[in-house]
Amino acid sequence: MKAKTIMVQGTASNVGKSIITTAICRILSNKGYMVAPFKAQNMSHNSYITADGEEVSRAQAVQAEAARVPLIKEMNPILLKPHSDQTSQVIVDGRVMGNFLGSDYYAKREYLLGRVKAALTKLMSEYEYVVIEGAGSPAEINLQSRDIVNMKTAAIAKAPVILVADIDMGGMFAAVVGTMELLKPEDRRRVRGIIINKFRGQRSLLEPGIKLLENKVDRVVLGVIPYISDIAINDEDSVVLDGRNYSHKAEAELNIGVLKLPHISNFTDFDALGREKDTNIIYAAKVRDLEGVDALIIPGSKATALDMVFLNKTGLDVKVKEMAAASVPIVGVCGGYQMLGVSLRDRYGMEGGLDYVAGLSILPVKTDILRKKIMRRSQAIIQGFGPFLADIDKLKITGYEVHMGQTVRLDG
Repeated sequence: MKAKTIMVQGTASNVGKSIITTAICRILSNKGYMVAPFKAQNMSHNSYITADGEEVSRAQAVQAEAARVPLIKEMNPILLKPHSDQTSQVIVDGRVMGNFLGSDYYAKREYLLGRVKAALTKLMSEYEYVVIEGAGSPAEINLQSRDIVNMKTAAIAKAPVILVADIDMGGMFAAVVGTMELLKPEDRRRVRGIIINKFRGQRSLLEPGIKLLENKVDRVVLGVIPYISDIAINDEDSVVLDGRNYSHKAEAELNIGVLKLPHISNFTDFDALGREKDTNIIYAAKVRDLEGVDALIIPGSKATALDMVFLNKTGLDVKVKEMAAASVPIVGVCGGYQMLGVSLRDRYGMEGGLDYVAGLSILPVKTDILRKKIMRRSQAIIQGFGPFLADIDKLKITGYEVHMGQTVRLDG
């Protein structure tokens, strides 16, 4: 079986590529086709674990669910989890390859490109359609010679490209024209049409602009997608948090604070709380953001020691301790749980930060970051979980764990 392919690229990050790719996967699945999502290289702190214990991006996990197929590592052969502005943990074929500077990573381009080709070849031999997602913009002229995720992938897959542009932020027409102008001629020919995403307002007022755009770039506008605010699908990365500081619902009785850590990971864990009608979620980066919250969550982090330093510098460490002393409920998730302890040690430099930092000392535990990364699916049975689930007994739940830290009690 030789799969047909289609690729979704964008004029920038956060224009809606992941959602549109997800939608196409579900549409084709609804038509009865065997569909696989694919993204050659993803940069995200939101990851997921396959049934075989391999780590891939959460976005491809969602797309596989939309396509109604099992998630496998070939759907995202390269995952980058940034530690800082210059270094990232590089995950290849679901396993940690190491921590690399950008220059060191690009030096391995041919090897990485080989892994991309192998993954794509496997998917194209086993599925009827492969729906491919790009990353950022294909028109970054400083990166085009090192590209493996946009037009290079399109060339390997011989995929027609749909270019997605976000009209909500303004500058959409210039973004489309500029992108097309900066593409190499052979790459420009791969673009078959444009999707205008996140449109608010009256469609008739947009029509003159669409006609001018089509004439300018010699491509048809395939569709205009309205701005939809209630899509309950995980966002790919924390760039979306820049505009998401507070969810205000007048009828809400509970305000839950979530610390907006610089290296926050898997923040989508809290989306379900934000969708509850009686709950507001406040993403807090300053002490004043936590005034009046009824409970606090310290989320996971890809650079826990550096994010602990962030708490110290902003005074959030003192505020959290005050809240604990006042019996405000506090939940620490993964790195957030580690911050609640007495100390965090990273003697092997696995998270690319400090080798030691003192924690909040709210819990009598200490954490060591080890060389081996734990990645596995897990299951548990809830048995009479207090008043919250008083009517539920022996509820089986499934999930996954992914961490490099080992946390132990100080008192044994």
